[in-house]
Amino acid sequence: MAAKSNLQNMALCLTLTCLLCSAILGMVYAVTKAPIDAAAEAAAKAAIAEVLPEGGDISEAKTADLDGTTYEYYEEMGGGQVVAYAVKSSTNGFGGNLSLMVGVLPDGTIYNTKVLSHSETPGLGAKCTSDKKFTSQWNGFAKDKKLAVAKDGGDVDAITASTITSRAYTLAVSQARDLIKMLDPDATTGASLFDK
Repeated sequence: MAAKSNLQNMALCLTLTCLLCSAILGMVYAVTKAPIDAAAEAAAKAAIAEVLPEGGDISEAKTADLDGTTYEYYEEMGGGQVVAYAVKSSTNGFGGNLSLMVGVLPDGTIYNTKVLSHSETPGLGAKCTSDKKFTSQWNGFAKDKKLAVAKDGGDVDAITASTITSRAYTLAVSQARDLIKMLDPDATTGASLFDK
């Protein structure tokens, strides 16, 4: 005799299917979590190394709040003092989140930048990772230059046809520099990093 199809049988079958799928997803998560975390940590270390000068000792991750946002940053030590900072900074671009690692020297100069992740349009905003004219301008971007795209009166040359992405990238760099300014290690003297 065939089982009678009713609401109770359907609910039971659906519940068992959901429990089975949940168990499988939980096992996959448990198996893949460690390798994913290791890959993310390796990518972060590579990005930090790319945005900081060579030769110093890099601290463990630290956090600081600026304008209601928590930032992760690293200090590079050399000769008993901080020689550079690496700041993970994120903002919204045209296609979604744009995340950067920004290297900042204690005097406020941008040493280098590296895109960690983005959701920008391929062939347009995605050029923030490959357009040499755009990416090379951040190497040694002086503290006295205005952090805004040229269209807005600043010193940043935007990516062709990608002003929104260029503005978002510039904002992320500006946030990183503002954080370092706030973290002034010479606060006891009252002197700002940017006044040196």
